[in-house]
Amino acid sequence: MQAGNAHYRRESDLPHTVPVFPLEGALLLPASRLPLNIFEPRYLQMVDHAIASNRLIGLIQPSLDGALRNDGQPELCEVGCFGRITSMTETGDGRYLIALQGVCRFRLAGELVVKTPFRQCRVTPFLADLEDDTAAGSIDRPALLKVFRAYLQANDLQADWEGVNRADDTMLVNALSMMAPYGPAEKQALLEAPDLRTRAETLIAITEMALARDNDDFGTSLQ
Repeated sequence: MQAGNAHYRRESDLPHTVPVFPLEGALLLPASRLPLNIFEPRYLQMVDHAIASNRLIGLIQPSLDGALRNDGQPELCEVGCFGRITSMTETGDGRYLIALQGVCRFRLAGELVVKTPFRQCRVTPFLADLEDDTAAGSIDRPALLKVFRAYLQANDLQADWEGVNRADDTMLVNALSMMAPYGPAEKQALLEAPDLRTRAETLIAITEMALARDNDDFGTSLQ
C-alpha cells in the first residue's frame, strides 16, 4: 500500500498508537482520498502533531448508540481507518485544508491517558488491507452500476459516466461507498465489510433499501 510518499507493507510500518479524529458520518477507506476542513483548535493541534511525526491520524466515528464517557466525550466505534496526510493548505483564517489517503483499517484496543487536547488510542491494524484485495474483480459490477444509475435518476443527479467506466473495481466500490449520502450506521457497515465483494454487496443492498423507502414515501404521499 502506498500513500503519498510512504509505503506500508508490513505491521512494523504502522504505529500501534494514533491520534483519533471522531467524525460522525465520515468514511475513509484504504487507498481512497478524503478532503477535510479542520478548524477546531484541538484538531489543528492534532494535525500539527501528525505532521511532526508520521503524518497518520485515525478517522473514526463516534459510537452509533450515542454513548458518552464520564467526561462527556463520545464513545468510539470499534473500527476506524488510518489516514495519511498527503496534502495540507493553510487558509489564512486559522483553518487547515487537508487530504487524507486511507492506508488500512484498525480495531480499537484501548484509549490512552494523554495531556494532548485530542484523543489518542491503541489500535490493531487490519494487515490484510495492505495487500491486494483478492475479491477485486469478483464484484457484480453490472448490478452495482444498475442500482447506482437508479439512485441517480431517482434523485435527479448526474455522474461522470466516462470516469465511472474507467475506474477499476476497487476504486469504483470505495468511491461510491464514500460518496453515498447514507447515515453513520450504513457508513460503518461499509467500513467493516471484510472485503471488496462484501462491501459492494452491502452498498447495493443499502441503496436498494433507500430506493424502496423513497418509493414507499412517494406512494404514501399520493394517498
